[in-house]
Formats: sequence, structure tokens, C-alpha cells
Amino acid sequence: MTTEEDSRRLAELGYKQELARTWSGFSNFAISFSIISILAGCFTTFGQAWNNGGPIAISWGWPLISVFILIIGLCLAELVSAYPTAGGIYWWAATMGKPIHGWFTGWLNLIGLIAVTASVDYGCATFLSITLNRVTGGAWEATLHQAFLLFVVVLVLHALINIFSHRLISLLQNVSVWWHVAGAAVVVAILVFAPAEHQSLGFVFTEKINNSGFASGDGGLPFWLYVLPLGFLLTQYTITGFDACAHVSEETQGAARTAARGLWQSIFYSAIGGWILLLAFLFAATDVDEINKQSGFVGAIFETALSSPLATVIFAISTIGQFFCGMSCVTSMSRMMYAFSRDGAVPGWRLWSKVDRNRTPVNAILAGCAVAALITLPALYAPPGTTTPVAFFAVVSIAVIGLYLAFIIPIWLRLRMGDRFRPGPWTLGGKYRVMGWIACAEIAIVSVYFIMPFSPAGVPGDPKFTWTSVNYAPLAVGVVLIGIALWWALSARHWFTGPRRTVDELPVS
Repeated sequence: MTTEEDSRRLAELGYKQELARTWSGFSNFAISFSIISILAGCFTTFGQAWNNGGPIAISWGWPLISVFILIIGLCLAELVSAYPTAGGIYWWAATMGKPIHGWFTGWLNLIGLIAVTASVDYGCATFLSITLNRVTGGAWEATLHQAFLLFVVVLVLHALINIFSHRLISLLQNVSVWWHVAGAAVVVAILVFAPAEHQSLGFVFTEKINNSGFASGDGGLPFWLYVLPLGFLLTQYTITGFDACAHVSEETQGAARTAARGLWQSIFYSAIGGWILLLAFLFAATDVDEINKQSGFVGAIFETALSSPLATVIFAISTIGQFFCGMSCVTSMSRMMYAFSRDGAVPGWRLWSKVDRNRTPVNAILAGCAVAALITLPALYAPPGTTTPVAFFAVVSIAVIGLYLAFIIPIWLRLRMGDRFRPGPWTLGGKYRVMGWIACAEIAIVSVYFIMPFSPAGVPGDPKFTWTSVNYAPLAVGVVLIGIALWWALSARHWFTGPRRTVDELPVS
């Protein structure tokens, strides 16, 4: 498909070509692959799975949940093929349903993308702080306040990169893919050949650990029905953000095919690479007591199984991968904010929907990054006696809940349309029915688990209750949902009509 054909298809969907269409199909794949980032999620949320289920939550949980996520991705790939617009998920919901569907989908998607940006950049800052601590021999103390300072610096750098060089972003996405592939391969090689000993197959595939504080021991229904599913947050969080393929589809050549292919392939290859990486972690996790002592922190594996220089190398590889990931998150988030503002949904929409002379949505980039910084402020604090900011996992939960709830609406609307849906060149055919229902069921279950407390100290009424242990994801998401529902009922339903056409007639071919 030529650039002219892409522009014509976009005009058929109601928009003129404002963003620069300079991305290749590989660059489109690269942005989702970078946002998924096995060098980010596999490292930063490893402890969530280790403490809630242990090795089985990782060795079995990762491939199991990956299959469900791939099904979700395949459902979305069919939609991006039919509707390759920057609004992506929001646009699909408004078009297949009513303005109210687009309204809720858009806000959930935008909130999720901002939360993903916040959580990834905070994770990057944390690993950068640890790397600096190791390189400087402890001169850099790696406190929570220092990590937050680095978080702000990283966020500013990502904003500047996105603002000042559109073509550089495309290039860096491609570089990011190879960094993730080569970096993960180096980490696996180090963990295979450097440790003096490794764990057994039995430990990796059958061992259960419960450090959650819920349900004594590692057996019984409470463990299997509550604790273990909390460990699945590792997979569900890591393999997300793949809707970026849709958000940059207006900048991608041949988007009706390449964006669809990039979306599901980014999930597939990340799932395989991530599983290999995580298995390498588990086989090297020989000092279980120390890992438990450090609350399942993945760095404890490297520190106990490797020499100090090799451990530092792994921290550095992950930090750079996370930097690439956060850069891609800002790109995706800003395109969504630009598209949603273009249709008048965001307060101050005229400002956020502007593009500069380089055809970049600068104001949307700045606004999204500013909000990302604000929602991460609770990460300055940790529960008494710990150094782990529970708020980080709450931001992660907000990201997962927001994005996956945004996914479920257009998937359900696609199911409702049935044969009335006009597919693009990439389609699921008759398989969309079973895949769509599986996707909806998985998202509904996951969303319930990720608003639950992570520890007894986060349960009101518990003797050990502290506000710094509370999972504020349900509060944040709940307040936002109530807010946008009231906004819709009292005001937006009178003026928000969904996607606004910016072209009156199709360009002459």
C-alpha cells in the first residue's frame, strides 16, 4: 500500500493526514515490542510473582497467561486492520457502538497509557539508581527520594526526545528491538554459564512460595484462588501496551496490514523471549532465603549467583532496555491524547490536538508526562520497615486495569456486530467469536484481581494496616470512572458525538 493509499484510507475514516507517515512496518512492530519490553516488566515486577506463588507463578503462569493475552491481541489486530487510526481503541468503540462507548474507552485507554508511562519510567529510574550505586561503590545511596529524582529526569528526557526528533524516534524503536533481543540473550548466557550452581527442574516447575501474608503455607484454596493469581500480574503487566501499533498507525506505511501484524507478533515474540529470560532467573535463584529477605527483588538473584561486575552488567542492560521502553510509552500515550483531543474529548482539547511544524503533538507529550509524574508521587514513600514503594505496584495495577478495560469494550462491540462488521485485509474470519469471548472473560477476571489488596497490611481493619500499603488502584480508577460517568451524564452526552471528521471529501487518487 502506498502513502497515497494510506492517506486515502485515513480520509475514508474521516481524518486528513496530519502526522508524518514515515514509519515502516518493522518500526510499528518495534514500538509495541519495546513497550512490552521483557527487559522492563520481567525485572521490575518479578517480585510480585515470586511473593505470590513463587516459581510456579512464573514458569507456568507466564506461558498460560501469555496465551490469553495473545488471543486479546489477535482480536485487536483484526480491528486495527479495519480501522487504522491514531485513536485506535477509542475510535473503534465509538464507531462500532455509540459515543458513550468511545467516551469510556478513550478515557480508560488514556489513563492506562499514562500509568504505563509512569510505571515504566519509575522502574527505569529505580534500576538506574541501583546501577549508579554499584558503579560508585555506594556513593550514590539509591534512596526512594533519589530514585524519584531520576524518575523525573528520565521522564523529561523522554519528553524531549519525542518532541524534537520524530525521525529519531522511529530509528530508536528499531534499535530498541535489537537491544532487547541481544540484551536478553546476554543476560541468559550470563545466568547459564557464570553461576557455580543452578536450581533443579523440580524447583523451577513445582516450587510454591507464599510471602504475601495471606493464607498460611503454600496450599489450599486461598493460595490457588487468591495468592497465585496475584502473581500473574507479572505477565499481565509486562505484556501490555501493544495497542501502540494502533496509535502510530497514522504514521505507518501500509498500516492496514503492517499494524495488525506488528500487534500480534510483538506479543508472540515477547512471550517466548520473556519465558526464556524468566526461566534463566529461576534456575539461577539458588539463595532462596536471601531473595525472600529482599521481598523477591530480582536483583537478589544476580547479587547472590554472580560476581559483582556481572551483576552490574545485567542491571545496566535492563536499565537501558527500560529507557527505550519508556521512550516508546511516551510516543504511544501522546498519540492517544492527540487523537482523543482531536475529537474534543479532553479539556483544553484545542491545545492538546495541535501539532508543531515537525508534525509532532508537542503539547500532548508535555501534558501526558506531567500527569505521569503526579500520579507517581506516592512512590516517595514505603510502608514502615520496608524500602519497597507499594505505590509502584498500585500504578502498575492502574495501567493494567485501564488498558485492559479499554480493550474489552471494542472486543465486545465487535462480537455484538457479528457479520455486520467489515474486516480489513487482516481478519480472524469465523474464529473471532470464540476468541472474543475468551478475551472478554480473561479481562474481566484480571480486572477484579488487580484491585484487590497485595498484603494484609493493605486491608482496612487489619492490625498491621497502613495507608502506604494500600493498593490505591481501585480508588484511583474508581474515582476516575465515577468522574467520567458523571461528566458524561451531566455534560458530555450533550456535545460529545465521537470521532469528528477533519476532511469533507476524499482526496483524488
